[in-house]
Amino acid sequence: MTVLPDDGLSLAAEFPDATHEQWQRLVEGVLRKSGKDVSGPAAEEALSTALEDGLSTRPLYTAHDAGALADVGHPGFAPFVRGGRAAGSAAAGWDVRQRHATGDPVRTNESVLADLENGVTSLWLTLGPDALPIAGLQRALDGVFLDLAPVVLDAGADVGPAARELLRLIEAAGVAKDAARGNLGADPLAYEARTGTEAGTDAAVELARLCGREYGGLRALTVDALPYHEAGGSAAQELGASLATGVAYLRLLTGAGLTLQEACAQLEFRYAATADQFLTIAKLRAARRLWARVAEACGDADAGAQRQHVVTSPVMMARRDPWVNMLRTTVACLGAGVGGADAVTVLPFDHSLGLPDAFARRIARNTSTILLEESHLARVVDPAGGSWYVERLTAELAHNAWEFFQQIEGAGGQAAALRSGMLGDSLAATWAKRSKKLAERREPVTGVSEFPNLTEKPVEREPVPAAPAGGLPRVRRDEAYEALRARSDAHLAKTGTRPKVFLAALGPAAAHTARVSFAANLFQAGGIEAVHDPVTVDAADAAGALKASGARVACVCSSDALYTAEGAAVAAALTAAGAERVFLAGRPGTDAALDAAVTHVFAGCDAVAVLSSTLDLMGVAP
Repeated sequence: MTVLPDDGLSLAAEFPDATHEQWQRLVEGVLRKSGKDVSGPAAEEALSTALEDGLSTRPLYTAHDAGALADVGHPGFAPFVRGGRAAGSAAAGWDVRQRHATGDPVRTNESVLADLENGVTSLWLTLGPDALPIAGLQRALDGVFLDLAPVVLDAGADVGPAARELLRLIEAAGVAKDAARGNLGADPLAYEARTGTEAGTDAAVELARLCGREYGGLRALTVDALPYHEAGGSAAQELGASLATGVAYLRLLTGAGLTLQEACAQLEFRYAATADQFLTIAKLRAARRLWARVAEACGDADAGAQRQHVVTSPVMMARRDPWVNMLRTTVACLGAGVGGADAVTVLPFDHSLGLPDAFARRIARNTSTILLEESHLARVVDPAGGSWYVERLTAELAHNAWEFFQQIEGAGGQAAALRSGMLGDSLAATWAKRSKKLAERREPVTGVSEFPNLTEKPVEREPVPAAPAGGLPRVRRDEAYEALRARSDAHLAKTGTRPKVFLAALGPAAAHTARVSFAANLFQAGGIEAVHDPVTVDAADAAGALKASGARVACVCSSDALYTAEGAAVAAALTAAGAERVFLAGRPGTDAALDAAVTHVFAGCDAVAVLSSTLDLMGVAP
């Protein structure tokens, strides 16, 4: 907040102060023009946007929301809402961490060196039978200065052997033990969440003791919240599960003889960043506040300076029109940086298609570079701090996350909640609600459910190594539409044409253009080609136009007035000409006879159900 000097001049001195009530009355007037007769707080509520976890974004935040500013502290001090370090990322920016999952040590080494030469500051390596073999770690890190480039391991059940191999390489390179940086990646609860298999904790305890005793710059454990995000969990559920996991590890390590400070120093938390930048910012700020609360309850709030590694969300990555993923990851990276992440991994735009190529990795690492070097995003500590909206959202999200954390603790803790199915059921219920919004296109996915491109050439990539399975599911926002598009692709390969819908537009362009565009987008989201030729039809030529289009279904598009005047006759003509189903773009209620003759499609209808049943009708195999 900028404070202007008191020079005796008042901005807007000649204008009276506007009140909240005056603004509400103006809102009421606008809403009445759109057919909503509401007043007072209801008018403001009508403009609010519902989020997950029962949260909502209101259209206006004022000083009345200043209560959310209480107890946010200062950067580097409990409760760490404003950052875990006093200087934030202002000194050197956040750690740009690139992920590598290639199984070939030679190719991994080529990618690693290219990344480090071009802006990446740390490495995240996936190891195991279906990824980089532990025996190949030396070759993969050949030429890497291990005292300059921190290495983070993700080895699942093989964390013990993988960690020992990395420590051997550090020693062989002549790196002083206190100069080594990174994370050995022990995370038995995340492994169990991924695989459904219980993992032992002995390796995690042994590595934590070793790092605390000899490797002051290395952390032994990761608290990975991505399994819960990727299973469809909300932001509050992701935070609550991470808290429960962190508490379980604190109990484990302090029970093994480490102090609270020593145990906290061995943990690094991993969260997802989505294209909802404000929710991402609030989530990271809330996470630090919550972990400080845990540390305070354990006896020392200052021990709760949470280190955060943030990864752009795999759930939001689309397989169709994958170039849009560049925009999603840019916004997510911005949210992570503003939210105070210590390390950020931007997934390549082709992440959901297979192994990324060199171009995709370059764009991923340059996303952070642009935000740091050209947008100067890290030069201000907690740039969102003081925003009434962000502070209130942070506080509300922290409250809801704490409630979910308490539910997990009440179920016996994170391990018990996983094994009983309580956690999985909660995540599944949240995903079911979100899937409904996706199906109704109330949560649009650009290039998939909105503005799809049926003529795009598919982006081909090598398959990724098999991911662990057997535990929580991995979901994607595009999955329902991807299944529909795959049916259309198979039909195209088999017959040489896509399934088609004829758009029967009535009247002049001004009357039908909006609904033609709506209908075309809707059907193309399911891989159904929209034929809009001729531009307009009437009852006399509708039959011929349908036959010429080669379509088996049709959709009437126009204004409500023209529906009343001509809709029933056109629908009847299309049916008589052999249309197996006639749709109408608009809500029911225009005319009873017309409503009985057509299937309505409109904003908010279940698009997935409509498209799936239409493909069934057309004989397009699932």
